Amino acid sequence: MTEPALDPREAAAARLRTAFEMFETGVAMMRQTLRRTHLDLTEPEIEARVRAWLAERPGAPFGDAVGRPVTWPRRSE
Repeated sequence: MTEPALDPREAAAARLRTAFEMFETGVAMMRQTLRRTHLDLTEPEIEARVRAWLAERPGAPFGDAVGRPVTWPRRSE
């Protein structure tokens, strides 16, 4: 039996919920990795490293898109 098709707004909301869940899962995975690899860190130190990891964007200093960074909003030419 197939599920009924969602209207476009419901489908977009479902995709957004999935993205949020994936983000939360990734943060939880990083937290666990830090706990396993740095047994001496306290919980506040772990949280500080998680916040730093989220702010630094390792591997994507200018975001996830290809191309070169530009100012925003872009000037009209």
